[in-house]
Amino acid sequence: MSLQIHYQLQRGAFTLDVDFSLPAKGISALFGPSGCGKTTCLRCIAGLEKPQQGRLKLAEHTWQDSSESRFLPAHRRAVGYVFQDAALFPHLDVQANLLYGYRRLRNRTPLIHPDQMIDLLGLSTLLNRSVENLSGGERQRVAIGRALLGNPDLLLMDEPLSALDAASKAEIMPCLEQLHRELSIPVLYVSHSADEVARLADHIVLLDNGKVQAQGQTSEIFTRLDLSLAQRPEASAIIEARVESHEHEFALTRLAFNGHHISLPVLDLDEGQPVRIIIHARDVSLALEHNPNTSILNILPAKVEAISEINAAQMLVRLNAGRQKLLSRITRKSASMLEIKPGQSLYAQVKSVSLL
Repeated sequence: MSLQIHYQLQRGAFTLDVDFSLPAKGISALFGPSGCGKTTCLRCIAGLEKPQQGRLKLAEHTWQDSSESRFLPAHRRAVGYVFQDAALFPHLDVQANLLYGYRRLRNRTPLIHPDQMIDLLGLSTLLNRSVENLSGGERQRVAIGRALLGNPDLLLMDEPLSALDAASKAEIMPCLEQLHRELSIPVLYVSHSADEVARLADHIVLLDNGKVQAQGQTSEIFTRLDLSLAQRPEASAIIEARVESHEHEFALTRLAFNGHHISLPVLDLDEGQPVRIIIHARDVSLALEHNPNTSILNILPAKVEAISEINAAQMLVRLNAGRQKLLSRITRKSASMLEIKPGQSLYAQVKSVSLL
């Protein structure tokens, strides 16, 4: 684990008390409802807030340790920060905003060359534009580029899509996914949007009322029956898969994961390419025997891990399909008829699969 965080901070009636670690690479999400402490935690990491008690260690560097009266100020922390509002310099054009931090690197080796960043974020046609004349999505792309060209060891993103309309979000999301694949530094992404987290995050720290409720891999946290994500009407499982083959005769693409296969409408992707898919609990039915005489293409052998009550009529079942967790929402009557119980072997019939 690369980033180790422990903070205790009191602000009026609110208390932040968190202790967690994050992977050295990839996107980790701080997720939870408004007011749970996500942004406060991010500001502590950046050095913009000084908690009463705290420790922050990034790799071998200790930026903060209250037991030793050590507190590295914000300007000395190698952190890139992307705010909800892009916060660009209005007197500088796009290119000057992008290069603001890059020109101050001195002896540090650049994380990425400006030309690569410009291509990655699709900014080549905007370089001479005033930032006042950019769309919301364009402004956020510039803000992300500026933060990364400052050569950070850690990138913090505070709900970067929350102020954008649907079209702007659709414009910027592929850029974030590309950065996810390209970056070799940890990214801490704050959001209260389950859809964003499902699409981007590898690791989740779930906050509630200033405390860590749970943390772990995205696929694990989304399917834990005792956590809020599995209790939503749109409860779902996230699967990392790869393109195995295309069945052009029927316009289908076959994906592979953990020894299993699943088909969905044809994807314009090369064989071997990694993909992330989502399967909603409402789209998974259960059967005690494999039935080949059905229109459902995707039938996976699975074992029941746990079962919980949603309401008087519905139950939620957590399944293990070759180390991959799935959820199934079924009626209480079905659960009774099939005698669903932990440890039981059965078949998960997947009616619909979507690409994230």
